[in-house]
Amino acid sequence: MRDEPNNHIDSPAGWLARLELEFAFDGGASRLRRNRHHGPLRVQKALYPEGAQTVHAIVVHPPGGIGAGDRLEIDAQVGPAAHAFLTSPGAAKWYRGDDGAAHQSLRLAAGDGAALEWLPQETIYFDGARAVQRQVVRLGAGARYVGCDILCFGRQASGERFERGGLRLHAEIWSGSQLLWYEQARIDAGSAAMNGPFGLDGNTVCATLTAVGPALPAALLAQIRALDPALGASQLKSVFIARLLCGDSEHARRVMTGVWQLLRPHVIGRAALSPRIWAT
Repeated sequence: MRDEPNNHIDSPAGWLARLELEFAFDGGASRLRRNRHHGPLRVQKALYPEGAQTVHAIVVHPPGGIGAGDRLEIDAQVGPAAHAFLTSPGAAKWYRGDDGAAHQSLRLAAGDGAALEWLPQETIYFDGARAVQRQVVRLGAGARYVGCDILCFGRQASGERFERGGLRLHAEIWSGSQLLWYEQARIDAGSAAMNGPFGLDGNTVCATLTAVGPALPAALLAQIRALDPALGASQLKSVFIARLLCGDSEHARRVMTGVWQLLRPHVIGRAALSPRIWAT
């Protein structure tokens, strides 16, 4: 296992919120076996809109926003043959961090033959937000994974632009001891990463969907690419990546939902059923 990179930014004291989830397949059903929380981060109950084989969990952060010094830690483990779908009830809001950064650590694991989907609603960085986010996914033999993040810089509907602050992003996906995907980014307001042609190119929304499982056939890749002219989609052995840059979070959500709806039957083996919480 790799040591965590040094992403430390001095931070004041804030909320410490930790959530530990464990799912298991038992008696023909995927069940939430462990649900332990500390601080303002929790799952209230297991849901079964697709039937017993797939358990849905809505990760709730009651304060509704993440401020300077806050630390969120989410650890979700899906046992062999189980299938868990995790989402959020609304957009995550990262507030201005004049006094320091906020941190989020996401650790996801799926055992042999399991399936795990991490599809939270969009993340909004208020002007002046300072965020450090780390995500590590570990997969067993034959495990499948789909994850999506929609990052929005500034509150465009309110006319707010992201003119101060910055992000540190780190993502890893492992299959056993094999590293499948590794990505790091530093995006500071006003930097080339934000405005340059090899970065966000002035766009205020960046959406990325990552999937691990059976490689998508050429016809399915073509269907996905046809969803939007600006959508990039690539198959790299067992890893599929789709990325969209734009200026409208609602448009990004529609496009990435369309990507998920097309690939889920192939990667996960189940038709895409959008959770009701996405429509509220």
